[in-house]
Amino acid sequence: MNILILGNGGREHTFCWKLSQSAQKPNLFIAPGNAGTAQLGTNIDINPTDLEAVATAVSSHAIDLILVGPEAPLVAGVHDHIANHPTLSHVPVIGPKEEAAQLEGSKAYAKAFMERHNIPTAPYKQFDAQSLNDGLAYLETIPAPYVLKADGLAAGKGVLIIHELEEAKTALIDMLANKKFGAASEQVVIEGFLDGIELSCFVLTDGESHVTFPFAKDYKRIGEGDTGLNTGGMGAVSPVPFNDAFFKQKIQDRIITPTMQGLKKDQLDFVGFVFIGLIRVGDDPFVIEYNVRMGDPETQVVLPRIQNDMAALLLATGEKRLHEVTLQISDQAAATVVGVAGGYPEAYEKGKAISGLTGDGLIFQAGAAQVDNQIVTNGGRVLAATGFGADVQEALTAAYSNLSNISFEGMYFRKDLGFDL
Repeated sequence: MNILILGNGGREHTFCWKLSQSAQKPNLFIAPGNAGTAQLGTNIDINPTDLEAVATAVSSHAIDLILVGPEAPLVAGVHDHIANHPTLSHVPVIGPKEEAAQLEGSKAYAKAFMERHNIPTAPYKQFDAQSLNDGLAYLETIPAPYVLKADGLAAGKGVLIIHELEEAKTALIDMLANKKFGAASEQVVIEGFLDGIELSCFVLTDGESHVTFPFAKDYKRIGEGDTGLNTGGMGAVSPVPFNDAFFKQKIQDRIITPTMQGLKKDQLDFVGFVFIGLIRVGDDPFVIEYNVRMGDPETQVVLPRIQNDMAALLLATGEKRLHEVTLQISDQAAATVVGVAGGYPEAYEKGKAISGLTGDGLIFQAGAAQVDNQIVTNGGRVLAATGFGADVQEALTAAYSNLSNISFEGMYFRKDLGFDL
């Protein structure tokens, strides 16, 4: 069995790690991959949004199944391209088609979906350059803090939470008139602020049936105590201690079930992962956002807790046999801590030698490349150390212990993960 994984992050390395344990012994191809995935499969140096290059790789490597890691290829229509290909349409793609991928590709599209299907979320309005003055006037009618979201994909940096009215107005002008996030901020969604604690829900669907993966909680801010700039994620834990059976049932009834029903009612072709970003406000769950793929770094704590054969699980999804599957979840907790390049999420240097990767700890590489037999930094989020334990705190202790063996010039990580639990 030949599997092609699109992407080059810690999420993709984690999928490779999990798939390499499969009884089916799949041959793994990763496009473009990183230094970690190269140890488990064959990296292919192509851009995953270059749809024709992806199709050529599928054909030349006799690929039996495609797993799409990041959102950009899905929003670009990689699933549609394979499904409509004259010789490759039989190859299952784990990831939704282009229209369904707009649940992540457009904040306004996602909010309209939630509104249409009565899924609890923050109140909102959307504005473009032509309605900028209406947006400025709207800001004056709502209480602080102000939540401004670039409509399109902005690499996790398109959400601003601002406490001062004048600063919010300046930011809206910057986004719409000055195109701060380029095409991503041609439209801006202004949301009501929800005050609570966040968690992540992951649902795998074959378009008919679905299974819910373990919940996780990630930490987005660069600074201790959740301060400073947003990042792609500084770490994660699973399970989520405050997500008890009663609260899980609310999530199932109010959010997961209507989301799955909504996809069918809207006739959206969705095979793959629905990542539901949630916030607990009091005792009630609300949706912050949808993503159309697994999260990073949540994948690094979610997949290790799943005991099923991952290749068999993905194949059942691609063949619409997910109703045959019962998910087996480990009772152990998992935690991951991300080591980032100095200066991230702003300017940072690459090419710093990484030492300590040959130890026993579970390390998932992300922004790492191999140059002349040396693994060096090649991105902002360089790697993630995952640990396990009887509970989240024990797992965090193990993760920090694993990370303590790793070093590279300028390495930074948060030392307070789990502080709010």
